[in-house]
Amino acid sequence: MFPIKDNIPTDRFPVVTVALIVANVLMYLFFQKAIGSPWLNTPDEANVIDYGAFPYEFTHPGDHCEAVGDSISCEGMPGVTGQADPQPATWLTAFTSMFMHGSLIHLGGNMLFLWIFGNNVEDSMGPVKFIVFYLLAGLAATGGQILVGPDTAIPGIGASGAVAGVLGGYLLLFPKARVVTIIFIVFFFTILELPALLILGFWFIQQALFGYFDLTSGGNAEGGVAYFAHIGGFVFGLVAIKLFADERKRRRQQEAALSR
Repeated sequence: MFPIKDNIPTDRFPVVTVALIVANVLMYLFFQKAIGSPWLNTPDEANVIDYGAFPYEFTHPGDHCEAVGDSISCEGMPGVTGQADPQPATWLTAFTSMFMHGSLIHLGGNMLFLWIFGNNVEDSMGPVKFIVFYLLAGLAATGGQILVGPDTAIPGIGASGAVAGVLGGYLLLFPKARVVTIIFIVFFFTILELPALLILGFWFIQQALFGYFDLTSGGNAEGGVAYFAHIGGFVFGLVAIKLFADERKRRRQQEAALSR
């Protein structure tokens, strides 16, 4: 399933949602130095290691990780001697990592979901609360990944966890919203208008199942897709949205959608 747009109108221009999209794109192109790579698809690896979020660094305060040949070694690991090169503060990587991406497709997918669902969530709480909500969701996502893989020595990057928080909040605010969605069936596709509850509920169940299979297959969250970051962000969105959103605004948005 590939969502295109929803039917919930906004009262004002989503300045923070747009600013976050712009920030993510600029970070990818310039901070991650993808602008000169083939198809904009190979960001600088050293940059990812420096500013990505290593669960190991959070659970081993003061120890840092770096690339050694084709592998990554961390201070304090069995058999590792010496000190890593100077690294950014670990707490800083919790924020920088949520504005970094591994590929153009990774970036594009996250920004599409942020645009479709973020504008309405921002509208429900205002720009200041929304940026706080978004960043806290990203931190919760990092926490979820650390929880299941505390010794993981692979840098986590991506806005997926923070965006997952937005999805969780949207699901609770607008479960009856309709989302125009492209459905792919082998080599064919069709366009349907589906309930947000179905699309986002299916997405969450998918993340939970993939995360479970990743753990039971021996993956231990050691790489690939950070399913538990998605779960952590989504659960935060479900739990925290009522603390941030204005119920009167939500009702007005919902009524406007139903009157269309």
